[in-house]
Amino acid sequence: MYAIVDIETTGGHASAHGITEIAIILHNGLEEEGRYESLVNPGMPVPRYITAMTGITNEMLIHAPRFEAIASNIFNLLQGRVFVAHNVNFDYSFIKHHLSESGFEMPARKLCTVRMARKIIPGLARYSLGNLSRHFGIINDARHRAMGDAAATARLFSILLANDKEGVVSKMLKPGSGDTYLPMHLPVKEIEDLPYTPGVYYFHDQKGKIIYVGKAVNLRKRVTSHFSNNAPSRRKQELNRLIHHISFQETGSDFMACLLESIEIRKRWPAFNTSQKRFEQKYGLYVYEGQSGALRLVMGTKRKGDRPVYSFGLVVEGQALLRQLIQAYQLCPRLCFLQSGEGPCEARTNGQCLGICEGKESPDDYNRRVLEAVDWLRQRLPSFAVLEKGRSSGERCIALMEKGSFYGFAYLDSREALDNWQQLKERMEPLPDNEFVRSLMIREASRYPEKILKPQP
Repeated sequence: MYAIVDIETTGGHASAHGITEIAIILHNGLEEEGRYESLVNPGMPVPRYITAMTGITNEMLIHAPRFEAIASNIFNLLQGRVFVAHNVNFDYSFIKHHLSESGFEMPARKLCTVRMARKIIPGLARYSLGNLSRHFGIINDARHRAMGDAAATARLFSILLANDKEGVVSKMLKPGSGDTYLPMHLPVKEIEDLPYTPGVYYFHDQKGKIIYVGKAVNLRKRVTSHFSNNAPSRRKQELNRLIHHISFQETGSDFMACLLESIEIRKRWPAFNTSQKRFEQKYGLYVYEGQSGALRLVMGTKRKGDRPVYSFGLVVEGQALLRQLIQAYQLCPRLCFLQSGEGPCEARTNGQCLGICEGKESPDDYNRRVLEAVDWLRQRLPSFAVLEKGRSSGERCIALMEKGSFYGFAYLDSREALDNWQQLKERMEPLPDNEFVRSLMIREASRYPEKILKPQP
């Protein structure tokens, strides 16, 4: 028992848009059993481009029922039936969202006639409803209206069932079948080929361009979870519409998956990745020469292309670091911008400052101590490697940080010696450094010191 559904809406995602028209055709697998259709007042204006495409105007909807007024009727029509639509996830997400808003839980089983047609009638250039209608001679006198498209889909559905010689539909309806929840363009086999191991996965659009990069402890489980619900958000619906293929790289461990994910996001800047694009250490410590010839240390907001002596995430971190340098190297708080106003130099009164701010010390002597402080900071930047599991039992992975900057990683035979730092570097392709990767490396080193390899002196 099936319910073939088509809707018209005010936009592309259910969380912010309404339904303007709904049509449901009841089908028993052999023939139609009944029809239902209704205009729906969406509670918001219909955009002009939608009116131009569907012919549905705001005036037509003024006296139409709100969705909540017909929700129980729609729920009863769908009960006990498989929800069928062309690109089913779109219609299903709207109906599910608006039924939920009205207090009804949507039935779970669904079928997509796009995916059905690809399996039963392979080899066509396109599988849009219009193209399939032309291929099978289906006449649709009311395109982009709910009943017109529902009737065309019902006729297509009957043709597909009649040509289903290998039981495609029964296989698609089996519990756990990817055909019941995957985006319409994504082959089920690409999900089935995913391993149950840590790694990084890539979503590709129709042209092969990467539109999303993610990491996983379990690739199969994580990728499947992307499609396990019909979230009504714009981002989810747009991503589902664009995904055509999935590729992946195994990494051997969750840490290396995190590392590779960040590298790949920064390398490719996929359209649907947002979080790590915003990650950065916001502040830096800079050194420059003032008008008197004395070097000045200043804390400031980082800008693109800046190369600070040191980076930090909070203003208080920078202030604490500057005070530590002032005390250790007898620097002047005025020249480090930690003291302002007309009062006496705080460090001068206790003997810390040697008088550069009063002209009682030469810039050369003062600058020598500033450069010593800067050199100490740079020497403080860590060099170490993180040892991780490889992708197989005979392999291990090593990720390297040198003087506070991420260098790269490599997968090595577990029998290879690790005592020559230069040889390890030669085995790696240098990769772009970024602050997110640096933070991952430092966090891993602090949490798991047993994984850390230090360079030989």
